[in-house]
Amino acid sequence: MNIDRIVLAFAGAMVLLSVALTYLVSPWWLLLALFVGANLLQASFSGFCPLARILARLGVRPGSAFPGRAA
Repeated sequence: MNIDRIVLAFAGAMVLLSVALTYLVSPWWLLLALFVGANLLQASFSGFCPLARILARLGVRPGSAFPGRAA
């Protein structure tokens, strides 16, 4: 897997986890989904994604959304 796919899978998993925790525990868990959505939105404009940077430093292969940005 490359960085792009891992970031998308992680974001999707966090949203699903947030929905499950909202249903099972407390409505406050929707804040997690809000945070994930806001981070995805800002990353689309700024190009800065903390998870992508962490994965790049760990040596994960960059995808097409991050061409030449392995650092």
